[in-house]
Parts: sequence; structure tokens; C-alpha cells
Amino acid sequence: MAFQTVNPYTNEVIKTFESATREEIVSAIGTADQAFHQWKTLPVAERVGYLQKAADLLRKNADEYAKVITLEMGKIFAEAKGEVELSAQILEYYVRHAEEQLQPRKLPVMDPAEGDAELVYEPLGVLLAIEPWNFPFYQVARILAPQLSAGNTLILKHASNIPQCALAFEQLMKDAGLPAGVFQNLFIEHEDVELVLADPRVCGVALTGSEFAGSAVAQVAGKHLKKAIMELGGADAFVVLDDADIDKTVAWGVFGRHWNAGQVCVSSKRMILDAKIYDEYLEKYTAGVAALKAGDPMDPTTQLAPLSSQRAKDGLLKQIEEAVKHGAIATEVGPKVPEQGCFVQPTILTNVTPDNPAYYQEFFGPVSMIIKAEDEADAIRIANDSPFGLGGSVFTSDNERGRRVANQISTGMVFVNHPTMVKADLPFGGIRRSGYGRELIDLGLKEFVNIKLVDVVDIDAPF
Repeated sequence: MAFQTVNPYTNEVIKTFESATREEIVSAIGTADQAFHQWKTLPVAERVGYLQKAADLLRKNADEYAKVITLEMGKIFAEAKGEVELSAQILEYYVRHAEEQLQPRKLPVMDPAEGDAELVYEPLGVLLAIEPWNFPFYQVARILAPQLSAGNTLILKHASNIPQCALAFEQLMKDAGLPAGVFQNLFIEHEDVELVLADPRVCGVALTGSEFAGSAVAQVAGKHLKKAIMELGGADAFVVLDDADIDKTVAWGVFGRHWNAGQVCVSSKRMILDAKIYDEYLEKYTAGVAALKAGDPMDPTTQLAPLSSQRAKDGLLKQIEEAVKHGAIATEVGPKVPEQGCFVQPTILTNVTPDNPAYYQEFFGPVSMIIKAEDEADAIRIANDSPFGLGGSVFTSDNERGRRVANQISTGMVFVNHPTMVKADLPFGGIRRSGYGRELIDLGLKEFVNIKLVDVVDIDAPF
């Protein structure tokens, strides 16, 4: 597997990097372990000080970081700058809250003879983070900020098509003054992941990626009895009830499906429409998608970026082809996208039935699956008829109705009158084949800590 920068807008190979040797990997684990024994002794306030310095640098050099993101994975420049800012906000969240969230928790014991009991939160050690290409900075910030705050050290295995983003984030933390070994990037091949997780000095792994990658890494982690959290794929339901404000909902639908070129785990992939508003929504949604402008991701007028790679493009086109073979209707929408690079024509899939494999798949790109529901109850049934369970949304003019419906949708996150949202102060995670565990806020902070009971008991022995 080559770690290389290939511009998705031109398919030009920009730069290639050597993979880490097994000797370099073992040495890096040793460095991370040595750093851990010092890092964990620092007060939380001192540890998060480095995060604040990094957040300041992200904002100061936002354009430069965003250009690297756009170059390597094709994200629209304005979206890339938004990602840099979101990453800074995540770092700052833990600057403000980590110390409080890591305070010992007093337990309300039922019998005074049980003593003075409290839970304390101790870091585990060296962690491996395996991160994807679709949000090159945000994904790293999402695991780095809580785990460094907690006192762990981190080794990053980033996606092979964004090596310069990985190096840029590593350099960011160095520039922030982070002690050597606390955070390291390594260009680790897939087959060397087990070398890392087999090492007794490594205590856990966090992975964001595909079902296939999650399953493979979870098996290795389980074999070596290492804690793991998995943030995997999603096929978010975008439920539109019969009383929704259609124009507003359509606008959110176009955005929710096409930001980051539709390459988002929590993108609005399955649009489930009440039969009463199906035709109106589909007509207006088609027009909204057709109005998107595809082009150079550095052009401020561009609204639809290329996919991240030729492999991603080819895979998505193959999925569309297979869906049609099984009875789906694929309607290409809008002006022809550029022939160069990794663009995919926005496509709307209708007549996708449960006997079509596409019905249960995730489409990672500008492909919208439109499904008609008989009524509210049927919409909830369809939303839950999925192997995934990451995010979702419900659109209605009645917020209480929206909350009631949201409570019946089986996912890790549901939003009413907004597509699934990604913020610094909201938790992220799913169920079923979308993975397990949570990242961000205090939930992410405590995923890789030893929650230890300390109980001071002062009573006479029974004999």
C-alpha cells in the first residue's frame, strides 16, 4: 500500500512516502510508552495547555492547513477551512472541560460501613488511532484531544491517501510544544496493525472507517484483549413527515447529502418520504441537486467536489450499476460534471426495494436513495430496517412529534429538523454495524481510562 498524495481534481501523483518498517514501529511504541510515564504525571491543566496552543496555531494558519486537505482529498476549500476550525473547537472543548470531567466521582454508598468510596480515572497508556481520509484533521482532533487530556499517548495510522495531512497534524503538535513521543504519526501498513496491537505496551485502538476495516481490526484487538472503539459506516435515514416545511427540508436535504461530496458517515443517505409529500419533495429536491456546481475545489463558487480517489469513484459507479441491475432506477441530475479527476454525476436512486442489495448498502458519494413510506409508522419501520445505526434526522413542523419519532429510530444520534450534526460539544457514535463506543465530550474522554474504585473503610474487623 503506497502512502501518496494524488490530487483528486487532476489525478496527478504529487508525492509518495515510504511505509514505516517493523523496526521503526517497535521503536515508536517504545518512545510512546516512555513518554506516557511522564505525561500521565502532569496535571490535567498542564496537559490541555498544549491543546490550546495547537488550537491557536490551527486558527492562525487555517488557510495553509485547509489547502493541504483540499489537495489530498479534494474537499471544497471553504469546507476544509471549516474542518480546521472545528478541530480547533474540539481541542478547546477539552481545554475548558477535561479537568472537571476527570475529577474523582464520589459514590453514594448505601451503608456507612462501606466506607468513603470514589471512582478515579487513570490513563491506560499507549493507544493506536486508525483514521480515515474524509476528515483528515477533524478525525485526528476527535481522538487526540480527549486521549491526551486523559493522560494517554497516541500513535496515528492515518489513511494512505492523505500522508501530508498526517504529517501536518504531527508537526502542529510539535509546534505547540507537545513533549516528544506523546503523539506520533507512522505510515503503518495494514498488515503491521497486529504488530502494534500485539505489543503489551499498547492498551487500545480507536478506528474510524469501513465495516471491513472495523471488523478486521476488532478481531485483532479481541485476540490480544485490547480495548477498542469503532466508528464505522452509516446509511442515515432522512425522514420527512407529511407536515414538514418542504422548501426548508429540501434545502437541508441537498446540503445533508452533498457536503463533502457526500463522503460523510452521517450524510443523509436514505430519504424516507411520506407518500403525501413524496412527489413534491422529489421534484424540488431534484431541482436543488441539479443546481449544484461541480468544479475546482479551490474555486469559491464550487459546491460539489470530486471524490477522494479514482478507487472511490470506480467503487461508487459499480454500486450504482449493481443497484440498477436489481431493479433500481438511477437518474443522473444536473449539468455534466468535469471529466477530469474523480467526479461522479449526482444520481437519484428510486424504486429501490428490500430485495435489492443496494437497499441495505452505504453509498459514499453524491447518490441519493429515495424511498416512499405509507405514513409515519411506515417511515419509522423503514428507517430502522438497516444494518447501520449511526445518525439520522426527522423533519416535521411539530417539534414534539419530531422528538417522539426520533425516540423510535434506532441509531446513536437523531436530529429533528436538521441533518446529523457534527460539533465539538456533541457526542459521536453508533450501534449495530456502525460500530460501538463514543467519541467527544466526557464519553470519549473516559473510553480509554481505568475507572478505578478507591474506597477508604474505617471499621473494626468482624473477628
